[in-house]
Amino acid sequence: MNTPARSQALALLPDKGLPELLFLLLHGAGADASQMRPLAQALRAQYPQAAVVSINAPDAYDQIPGGGAGHQWYSLKDANDDNHAQRVAAALPGFIATVRAWGQQFDLPWERVALAGFSQGAVMALEAVQAEVALAGRVLAFSGAYANMPGHAPLNVSLHLLHGLQDGTLPYQDQVDAAKRLVRLGADITADILPDIGHELHPELIEKAMGQLRTFVPARVWREAMQAAKEQGLQGKD
Repeated sequence: MNTPARSQALALLPDKGLPELLFLLLHGAGADASQMRPLAQALRAQYPQAAVVSINAPDAYDQIPGGGAGHQWYSLKDANDDNHAQRVAAALPGFIATVRAWGQQFDLPWERVALAGFSQGAVMALEAVQAEVALAGRVLAFSGAYANMPGHAPLNVSLHLLHGLQDGTLPYQDQVDAAKRLVRLGADITADILPDIGHELHPELIEKAMGQLRTFVPARVWREAMQAAKEQGLQGKD
């Protein structure tokens, strides 16, 4: 199978038949696609007809001389509050193109594409659906953050923010503030902060994410159901 330009390091595909969903997994800075293996395995168990693909970020990690073995979505070298958002914005066009390419690879509409990122990967996922409409139907953001406080709710996107209370790298309070604003803006969003967890892709966060995927009903689904019921009621009056 030909793959999009960004390198593929881990892919779990259905045993039989074509994929009905696509989960794109996005690792943190300095890591690689294998970091997301526990999440990939959980998703595969819950969605056997999904394609679960963890990809490497495009650039070598530059916080270690020579790049080390890890990758990054954008550079954190000399990053600060003044230039962080600019670096994320510069990386977004290539990232969005990669997401589009994988959706096309499996011939799946954007509503059936989900992004699941940890740390820097979560930053990219969250900012991508803010910047680009009709890119992905769901985002799972583990221990992530927004580069910019959201100014609008992404259209028809379900957001699931998952964070550890003891996260000292990207403090949970920033995500709580972002979630509150997104609720006011009308977003489909859940936010779970779990105790005794730091900056890590912890099994309890993964378990909570699986629960949200099983039980959370997007608002657009409710609207479609209500519209169908309304139309059925009108037909019954004829």
